Amino acid sequence: MPDHFRFSVKVPKEITHKRRLKDSEPLLDSLLTEVSGLGHKLGPLLFQLPPSFAFEQATAERFLTELRHRVAGPVTFEPRHPSWFAPEPEDLFATFAIARTAADPPCVPSAAQPGGWHGLRYARLHGSPRIHHSTYGDEAISSVVEALCADEGAMAERWCIFDNTASGAATQNALTAIALIASR
Repeated sequence: MPDHFRFSVKVPKEITHKRRLKDSEPLLDSLLTEVSGLGHKLGPLLFQLPPSFAFEQATAERFLTELRHRVAGPVTFEPRHPSWFAPEPEDLFATFAIARTAADPPCVPSAAQPGGWHGLRYARLHGSPRIHHSTYGDEAISSVVEALCADEGAMAERWCIFDNTASGAATQNALTAIALIASR
């Protein structure tokens, strides 16, 4: 990989889905040991939460406190339950310098826009209407690029992950996004 290339690492489901962020510090420590080999190529950690996982202030705050004791680098959460798109979770993410992933398809309209801490803007596009299969048209990709690049003066790190890989659409969609960004 070129020296500037970095990897975003998706956190295992054991932490996000099975334990739902509770009592997962040993697993988090193990993950961090494993990814430390990436060195300067380590990009954001992605925590994709299950659709059934509703926001619980105490659980989220406890976990984010432990997470930030261990990780100084960029982190993004991709919640998929509507309760995570209220002012309390947004404020909590901002307090801990955690981005909220813009996701497609969104579980609620605000899920399509990046949120939380604005020092990282992260989009994850799964394919819509058919998850992992559908390709994105130029207009849809342009909208995502606009959302990621909003507030051009900000020094936010920007990531766009295409997860519509089942039909091979991700590569062409990513190349389109790169071209749109380069033309700005």
